[in-house]
This record gives sequence, structure tokens and C-alpha cells, in this order.
Amino acid sequence: MREPPVYEDITDFNALKTFMMNQLQEQSQQPGASAKKLVLFTDAIQHVTRIVRVIGQPRGNMLLIGIGGSGRQSLARLAAYICDYKVFQLEVTRGYRKQEFREDLKKLYRLAGVEGRPTVFLLTDTQITDESFLEDVNNVLSSGEVPNLYKADEFEEIKTILQEKAKEENVPDTPESLFNFLIERVRNNLHIVLCMSPVGDPFRNRIRQYPALVNCTTIDWFSQWPQEALLEVAERYLEGVELGSLEGINGKVARIFVTMHRSVADYCHKMKLELKRQNYITPTSYLEVVSRYKRLLNEKRTELGEKASKLRNGLFKIDETREKVEKMSEQLAIARSKVAEFQKQCEEYLVIIVQQRREADEQQKAVTAHSEKIGAEEIKCKALAENAQKDLEEALPALEEAMRALETLNKKDLSEIKAYGRPPPLVETVMQAVMILRGNEPTWAEAKRQLGESNFIKQLINFDKDNISERVLKKIGQYCVLPDFQPDIVGRVSLAARSLCMWVRAMEMYGRIFRVVEPKRARMNAAMSQLAEKQASLAEAQNKLREVGERLEQLKLQYDEKLAQKEQLRAEAELMEVKLQRAGTLVTGLAGEKTRWEETVKGLEQDLGFLVGDCLLASAFLSYMGPFLSSYREEILSIWSKEVREMLVPCSPQFSLTTFLSSPTMVREWTLQGLPSDSFSSDNGVIVTRGNRWPLMVDPQGQASKWIKSMETANGLRVIDLQMPDFMRILEQAVQFGTPALLQNVQEDLDPSLSPILNKSVTKVGGKLQIRLGDKDVVYNPEFRFYITTKLSNPHYTPEISSQTTIVNFAVKEQGLEDQLLGSVVRKERPELEEQKQSLVLNIAAGKRKLQELEDEILRLLNEATGSLLDDVQLVNTLQTSKVTATEVSEQLESSEETEEKIDLAREAYRPCAQRASLLFFVLNDLGRIDPMYQFSLDSYIDLFHMSIDKSKRSANLEERITNLNEYHTYAVYRYTCRALFERHKLLFSFQMCAKILEVAGKLNMDEYNFFLRGGVVLDREEQMDNPCTGWLSDANWDNITELDKLANFHGIMNSFEQYPRDWHQWYTSPEPESACLPGEWENACSEVQRMLIIRSLRQDRVAFCVTAFIINNLGSKFTEPPVLDMRAVVEDSLPRSPLVFVLSPGVDPTGALLQLAEQCGMSQRFQALSLGQGQAPIATRMIKEGVKDGHWVFLANCHLSLSWMPQLDKLVEQLQVEDPHPDFRLWLSSSPHPDFPISILQASIKMTTEPPKGLRANMKRLYQLITEPQFSRCSKTSSYRRLLFSLCFFHSILLERRKFLQLGWNIVYGFNDSDFEVSENLLSLYLDEYEETPWEALKYLIAGVNYGGHVTDDWDRRLLGTYINDYFCESALSASFYR
Repeated sequence: MREPPVYEDITDFNALKTFMMNQLQEQSQQPGASAKKLVLFTDAIQHVTRIVRVIGQPRGNMLLIGIGGSGRQSLARLAAYICDYKVFQLEVTRGYRKQEFREDLKKLYRLAGVEGRPTVFLLTDTQITDESFLEDVNNVLSSGEVPNLYKADEFEEIKTILQEKAKEENVPDTPESLFNFLIERVRNNLHIVLCMSPVGDPFRNRIRQYPALVNCTTIDWFSQWPQEALLEVAERYLEGVELGSLEGINGKVARIFVTMHRSVADYCHKMKLELKRQNYITPTSYLEVVSRYKRLLNEKRTELGEKASKLRNGLFKIDETREKVEKMSEQLAIARSKVAEFQKQCEEYLVIIVQQRREADEQQKAVTAHSEKIGAEEIKCKALAENAQKDLEEALPALEEAMRALETLNKKDLSEIKAYGRPPPLVETVMQAVMILRGNEPTWAEAKRQLGESNFIKQLINFDKDNISERVLKKIGQYCVLPDFQPDIVGRVSLAARSLCMWVRAMEMYGRIFRVVEPKRARMNAAMSQLAEKQASLAEAQNKLREVGERLEQLKLQYDEKLAQKEQLRAEAELMEVKLQRAGTLVTGLAGEKTRWEETVKGLEQDLGFLVGDCLLASAFLSYMGPFLSSYREEILSIWSKEVREMLVPCSPQFSLTTFLSSPTMVREWTLQGLPSDSFSSDNGVIVTRGNRWPLMVDPQGQASKWIKSMETANGLRVIDLQMPDFMRILEQAVQFGTPALLQNVQEDLDPSLSPILNKSVTKVGGKLQIRLGDKDVVYNPEFRFYITTKLSNPHYTPEISSQTTIVNFAVKEQGLEDQLLGSVVRKERPELEEQKQSLVLNIAAGKRKLQELEDEILRLLNEATGSLLDDVQLVNTLQTSKVTATEVSEQLESSEETEEKIDLAREAYRPCAQRASLLFFVLNDLGRIDPMYQFSLDSYIDLFHMSIDKSKRSANLEERITNLNEYHTYAVYRYTCRALFERHKLLFSFQMCAKILEVAGKLNMDEYNFFLRGGVVLDREEQMDNPCTGWLSDANWDNITELDKLANFHGIMNSFEQYPRDWHQWYTSPEPESACLPGEWENACSEVQRMLIIRSLRQDRVAFCVTAFIINNLGSKFTEPPVLDMRAVVEDSLPRSPLVFVLSPGVDPTGALLQLAEQCGMSQRFQALSLGQGQAPIATRMIKEGVKDGHWVFLANCHLSLSWMPQLDKLVEQLQVEDPHPDFRLWLSSSPHPDFPISILQASIKMTTEPPKGLRANMKRLYQLITEPQFSRCSKTSSYRRLLFSLCFFHSILLERRKFLQLGWNIVYGFNDSDFEVSENLLSLYLDEYEETPWEALKYLIAGVNYGGHVTDDWDRRLLGTYINDYFCESALSASFYR
């Protein structure tokens, strides 16, 4: 062990700070160190000293408690560096579990125990992917020993290494001693630093379960940064930043940063109280705001400076062009005079040239005639030569063949002939002919002698065949005509003689033909000599002609030179004229631009002055505003703007994030790509595209996901989710190749393996950017973009995730949805207008984009032009194009404005429809706060709206049509939603619909409505008037009345209780106070809503009746009578892609009804059911895949019992949306309400509650629907069966209705269900068929005593059951008409 450093008091804090800063700088220069910029304010220094003090002690461990981003890890690393300790941290990958953790522990033990290196084990709660990790950490802290960490062979290796060191320490060489020695070394060298967040239940549970986390560590709380720390950090970051000439401007901006951070923290608390939305503002967010401010300020200064510079340069070029125009006019006059002078010289030269051209033409004619004559003679000579050659070529093939035959002969062949003592006659004849041709004696002896010569063959080959004498030729001819003197015949005797025979015959043929050709050659040679003489005379004539031509050419050159000079001057003059025209075009064309550019330059200069404040607001907006709704954003921005103005920091009077950081062109592009057009969504678009951290979009309705997919698909977007087994591989490829990636449908926890990407832990190695993903380094492409979306409407993300990502709330806004629905209704009702509007919007957007591009091009050309602008044709053409386009766009804008007014007038007429539809959707959306299963998708709702447009009653009168559509759609929404609601929520839903409709119509006083919802809460009882009616009026009700008196229309109601106590008591005790007259003037003074407020204050038991009457009076009675669930109609309305979900109620099982439905629909043979539970997931997956393929009905019951498999089910349902399932396929699910049930399944599904409806009529209608047509007709005693079936339905409904009165209805609440009814109905049919007389006693006993009575345990309840059955099952029920 090392000696612990001396612990002493700090006397000079500045010296300590300087020391810390130096250590921090040295640490940042270490290889692989991150480039984070830390500001060591007082609190941070104190934290470092605490950590150093603890880990500097033997076995000192720390528990750092604070929210993510508070600096725990950074300060712990700095403290470890100061102590010269190695920092060991886990590299969490996908699938990192206990086995991998144990392997890392072994590495840690090797470092600390085997190598003896002092080590800090830095472990954060985000790295704890398995709770068993903490069990091992707990053991390390308490005893240093992790059970079963090493296998026997692994420990043997460690023993070998430790033996030498153990001897030095006098440790016995036994396994147990060496193991204890290892543990001691580990405990002495290892310091565990745990970083944990106090947010949520996990921290509390871990502290309870693992006591060593507290008992064996020193706790250091990282609380919220104090104001001084925030101010110090901001001032440090702003050092050296030029913010203007205002005195103390840097300090003012730093104080504004602090105000911003604190105001956002306050609004996070406010949002938590008001909306139950949890959001965390971490120090990381604050650091990001300050650092982003510096970058943004530099970017905007550069951007606006370049724009202004380009415009100023353009203005300078325009002024310069005007000056050049005057000089050019003078130069043009001089050039014109020179052109005239050169024109005269050219005409003089032309006369001489024409005269000499005439002479040359005459000579040319003579030479041409002479050459034509010579050409004809030349053709004749060529014909003679060709004729001679043709004759000669007849002998050439035989000659060539003879030569080839000779070449094949060798000495052996000749020796063969020579060897003959007496040659065969044919051989002798051949040799005689050869000797005659050679001019030798034609004897065999001479022939043998000649054959003996070495060059005999060569002499034959080179024989002078052109000079064979006539005598020799005749002699040879005699031989050749001999019948046996043929090569083939000779060849039978001797091959060598055959070749010589061929040569003789060839020589004879050649000599004979050559005698004919020779005279022809002589004639040809004579003709050629004459031709040569004539050609020589022709050449002489041509030479003379050439000399004349050269003189003529010289004159031409002189003429061309003068002409070129004239043309050059003329071209210069024309160019000057063109330049003057361009100058006119430029001056007139840029005149309007000049005025506009001068104004733009002024605006840019003004914007540059506002940048200090605008960048301040923009950087804070980007970092802080994402999670907030628009109302909160507006309030926070007003606080910031007020603070900026009070500090006299220059900023724009009306700051807008979208205007400041985006452009109208970009916003239009986003709108076309599917982003809603309201300002809230546009701001979200800016936050997503301009934020430093990757966006995590809260997107319950999928609008952000659609926008991202539309915007990035062209860039190769990769869509992944955490359920995909290879999602990290896909993400690695996206990081490497710079393609965007969308991680969708995340829950409240993110996979720890994503941390390097979320933290942007990028390092530069060898000039390349790299990021470590898991256990490997991946090249990081700066073009990579990462988007995350969640379907959760109100997720609770930890501070760590809040600091790693930019959470952006993409909740649907009323304005955006209303515009979207308005487009839908107009597209349906007046498609031609909507198409025209869309076309106009696209054309105008394209025209404006083109104008902007042309202006940018003009400025670029002006900026890049080095010489005169008048030489730049491209600039002039671009200017002309821009003016034409500008004119066209202006005309188009004028016409489009007129058309748009008409379109908007027609569209606005349908605004009430869109308004009503939007309102109803938000009523549906709010239902999710009541029950987690009440989730509705916007896409499904829009489909429902389209169906309402198609099915609602048409009318030529627009107002009547709108009324019809609104009424139809309102009831369609009610019907659509009621089948998914529990009975207790249906009236609430109707009331909410009614209230919202009246609120939008301006018929509802919101103060009164809020009182009706919340009641009266007395905050100051000292000023409260005493209750004048204590005998019958409770204090809670009196509180309601005193608070009601504060409303505008209820002043004096408190006093009326003193004036009319008896009247109020009479009203209070009436059985139906909603119908009774109110005391005094209140009967005539109160409207229906105000009367409801009085009932809500005094008689809460009658509120439901008031609400029902209120709904009937304003919407109609059908909105208080929920339709009975018709499952067959649900199947007909459904699609194979949409799951059908039963939301279960206690004691109700939909399986029987579903089996009955399958039989009715002919699907009983293709119906598969499975109750989910442990081990059922693979079976369920297989059933779904088979069902998709073969068209089965698949029913998965009790999904709430298999929540761990729900993400996979969600994936299967998502695949249904892109696959083409069998048309008959249906996926049925049942689940009890559970917050972890996948939202995307609920949104994509048709939901049905299995709860019996409220009310006798509704229950009886539902029961009759359970009876199929065959059941209804199967009993032979039809009349008795139908009457008693009615009695049974009434009996069952009465039993269910009494349950709502709890102990007043039944002493014990029983779970009567549909199975009781079905069994009783079967008994009724069976017994009526079996007996002639109705067996009353048997039926009553079996139904009330056994079937329903089986549930009943209380005697009084059993008596009540018997009373009902006796009343309903009696003879009068069959005999009396309308028996009651």
C-alpha cells in the first residue's frame, strides 16, 4: 500500500483552484481524454476535494448521488487523475449481462489485486442492465469477495503470478492464503465510485436491498447548481466573446442565462403539477445553452456578414458599371471611324484580286483540258499492263506449286534418284527434260552428275524462266505432251521425280505464255514513255499555274488581313454596342434589385445588431423548449424577452425561432413533407434539425415519424426499433456511411449500448473520426443523423436521457389538425378547389424558391466577377431570366391571390366541420388520461371522418350540408368510441363532447364550467362566512356555496341561505332537486348550467341525472344511450391489418361470444384460441404467422399476463401494416387494462369492452343479441319460450342493475355474468320441450336456486332472488297481455 497523502486545511482557496485547473488541463491532454470543457466553480471544487479525500484513504469508496448531467463522472475522473489512479469503467453493449459483468470484474481484480495498480471503478446506474450487478458490487464493498468469480483453472494462473509477491509479504503458499492475499490487495487498491440518480423507485429499492451501498461508502450529494455556480460557468464560457460595446454586456448576458435556466426549472415544476408531465433540466442542458450560444453567434455573424458583404459587393458593381458606360460610348465612336477607313482599303484590294483571278482562271482551264487528255492515255496504258499481267498470272499457280515441290526436296531425295544404276523410264525421261531446260546433255550420266551438285535445287528455283529459247521450249513441249509425263504418274515411281516433273511442266507453261505476253509489254513500255513526256509538259504548266495562284494567294492574304482588321474593329464596335445594351439591361434590371438590396443591407445590419439577444433566445429555445407545449413556450419566451429587454441587451422586437433559424422555403418543404403547418410544429422542426443533441420525439400520433420518413427517405433512411435483433449492426452501418437512422417506438428506457451515439463520444484517430460502439471502433461519418420517436403520450424520461437527448413534444395541435381536416373535407366535397389550391401552393413555393436561387446566383456572379460586368454574359442572361421569372411569379401571385381568396372563401365555409372534427379528436385524445387502454390513432380518426363525409346526408344548401355532416360525425364518433369505453366512462365522454362543443360555440361560461369540474376549495377560512344552516348543510357543501358566490352570476347566493333557509332546506331534501324550483330569485336567474352548479355544490348524488339531462337538451337523447356492441358489424368494419381487442372487465369472458360469432361467420373450423402465459409466446407467434397465411381467426387471451412478449406482438402487428395478409385473417386479443400494454397496438386496433351496459334497456338489447336465430326458433313451444325469454332477460338485467347501488342493491356484490344467462336460457328451452305443462318449480329452482343462486351466499340476498324469480316466472307471464 502507498502512504496516504497528508490531509491538511486549505488556507488559500485561489491556490487550490489554480492547482485544480492545472490538473484538469493536464488530464485533458492525456491520450483518449474527452474534449469536454469543465468549469471548476466553488461547488465543483468542493466535490473534487471530497472525492479525493475519500478515495485517497485506504478502502475509501464513494456514492455520488445526483441527477444525470450534474458532473458526477467528470469530477470523479478528475479526482482519480489527481490521485494518480487508473479509472476503470464498463463498456456496455447490447446483451451485456451478468457473465460479461463478471468478466469485467476479473479484469478489475487483475488490475487492483494482481498488478497492484490503484484503480477507481466508476459505475453509473445507467450501466446497471441487470440488478444482479449490484449484488456483486455490494459484496466487493462489504468483503471484497465475489462468490464463484474464478474457476479453478483461472485462479491457478493468478496464484502463479502472486506467489512471488506473497513470499515477500510472508504469506503461506496455500490456495486459501493466496486467495485472501488477492482479496486484501484488491480492497487496498480498489476504490468504487458509484454514480446514482435519486429519481424514481430504482434508487430507493437498491439502497434498501444492498446495504453496503450506504454502509461502505461515503455519500456525496450533487444538488442543483446554485445561482453563483451558474453565473460563474456562464461568465467563464463568455470570456473573450465580443458581444458589443454596451458596458458590462458579458455579465448581463451571463445573468440572463441564469434567469433562463431557473425559469425553465420553475415551469418544469408547474407542468408537473398541471399536466402530470415530468421533465428534467440538468446542468448539461445549461452548459449546452452557453456553448451553443457562442457557436450560434459566430455562425449567424458569419452568415449575415457574408450576405451583407455579397449585397454590398453587388451594389458596388452596379455603381462601377454605370461609370464604365460613359467611357464606352466615346470608344465606340472612334472604332466606327476606323471601320470605315479599312472598308475603303479592302475594296481597292478587291479590284486587283478580281483581275488576277480572271487570268488564273484561263490558265486553269487550259491545264485542266491537258490533264484530262493525259488522264485518258494513262488509263489505256494501265489497261495494257493489266492485260499482260492477266495472261502471265495463268502460269503463276503451276509455277508456285512447282517451286513449293522443289523446296520440299532434300539431298536424300536426290540421292534416291541418283542411286538408280538404270533408272526407270519415267525418271529418266524427267531428268532428260530437266537437262534440256538447263542446257545440258540429256543423258542419264549428265543427269547423275548434275544431281550431285550441292546447289542443284537452288539453281532450279532461281532458273531464268523469262529467257527460255524457242528451241528449248519446243523440245520440252515434246516431253510435256507425253501421256506419262504427268506428276501423278511420275510420283508413283519416285516422289522426287514427281517434283522435278512439276517444275518442267511449269517452266514449259510459263515459257509458252511469256512468248505471248512479251509483245504486249513492249507496246505498254512505248506508251508509258510517251505518257511520261506529256506528264512532264503538264507539270510545267501546273508549276506556272501554281506561281499565279501563289501571287493571287498573297493578294488574298493582304485582303484578308485588312478585312480581319476591319472585322475586328467592327466586332469591337458591336461588342461595345452589346455591352452598352447589357449595361442598359444591368442598370435597369438591377435598379429594382439595388433598391431592395439597399433595404436588405440595412435590415441585415439591424439584424447583426440584434444578434446578441436573438442568439441568446434561440440557443435557450433549442435546448429547453422541446418538452413544453405551446402555451408554456409562449409564457417562458415572454419571461426571457422581458429579461433581455430589461438588461438592455439588443434583440428583435418580435423574436421567432422559425424565422431566425430557418427560412420560409424550408418551412414550406417541411409542410409538403407532412409536418403540420402551425407555428408550434415549425418550431419543433427547427429544434429537431438544428439541435446539438439527437432528438427524442414524443409522437403519440405518428406525425413526427411520418415527417422524418418523408424528409429522409431520399437520403437512405434506416428505420429500426429495439426489438430488432440486428438493430445495432444497422446503426453501425448508418454511422459509418453517414445515412440517417430512425429509432422508433421506444419506451421510457433506452438501451445502454446507445450511449456512445447519444453522447456523441467521437474521437479523432489518425485524422479520422471514430466512435466506440460496444467493443469495436467504428468510423464516424459527420453526415450521420439520428432520430428517436416514442408513441407514449406522457413518458417519464430520466434526467440522464433528458441530458443525452433533446426531448421534443410533437403532440397534435388544434390549429394544425383543424387545417389538416379542413383540407380533407374540402378535398372530399370540392376536390377541384383543393387540387387547385395545392397546385397553386406548390407553384408559388417553386417560383419563390426559383427567385431565391436566381438572386443567390446573381449575387454569386457579382461576387465572383473579376473584370467588367459588361463582359459577363451569364450574369446578364441570369438577370434577364430572373426578371422574366419574377414577372411570371408576380403575375401568378396576383392570379393566385384572387383564386386563393375564392378557394379560402369556399374552404372557410367548411371550417365548422373541421373545427368540430378537431374538437372531437382532442376529446378522444384526453380519454387516455382516464384509462391507459383508451388510445386512438389520428389515422383511424381521419378514416372515420372520411367515412362520415361519405355517409352523411347530402344537401344543395351548404349550411344544411355542414349541419348534417357535423351531426352525423359527432354521433359516429360517439358510436365508434363507446364500444371501447367502460360503462362508467360513457356518460363522462358524452358530457365532455357536449361541453367542448358548447365551449367552441361560445355558449359555455368557462369559469362556471371549471367550478363544476373542480368544486369549491376554501383557502382562507378566516374570511369565510359562517354556515347559517349547520343543522342540515355540511361544511363541505357550504365551502362549495361560499366559493360559488365568488362567480359573477352567483353573487348573493350565500346571503340567500340566511334569507331563505327553509326554502333551501325544502329544495335540498326534494327527491329530484334538478326539477324542483330554486328558492327566491334564483329560479329565474339561473340557466341550465348554473342550476347544475348549485346541484353540484349541494346534491352531488343528483349530478349524473343533471348531466344526462344537459346532454339530452344540447345533443339529443341518443348521446345518453350507448349502442349495444354488435360484434358482427365490428368484424365487417374491420380489416385484416387491424387487431380487435377486448378490454376485459372482472368476471366477463368474451370467448363464448367470440366462438358463437366465428360459427355465424363460417370461421369455426379456422378459429384458433390461446391463453397467453409463461412459455406460450412461440406458439402464439406461430399461430399468427399461420393465420396471416391461411386466413384463420387467431384469439390470444389475457395479454396482460404476458407483458414481456408484448413488444414482439407489437412488431408482428406492425408487420401486418406492410404485409398483405389473407382477407379472412383476424387477430383477436383480450387484456385487462394495463399501462404497459403497447400503445401502437391500441391505436391500430378496434377496441371493445366486455362489460355489461348500464340500464335495463341496454342490457336487454345486448342479451337478445346473444341469442342466435336458430336458438330463437329451436323451442317447439314458441309463444311460451319467447315470453319467458323476455322474463329471463329482464331478470338478468335487474340483477346486474342492482349492483350499481352496491350494498343497497345486494348485501354482497356478486359477479353474475353472461354464462349464467346462457345456461338458464338452455334450461328454459330444454324444459319447455320436455314437459307438456310448464315446470315452474323446476325452472325457478334451477335458474334462481342453482344457477344464479350458486353465486349468492347471503340469506337476505337469496330471499330477494326468490322474490324476483317468483314475480317473473309465473302463469301470468304467459297468459296476461303486457304483463308487468
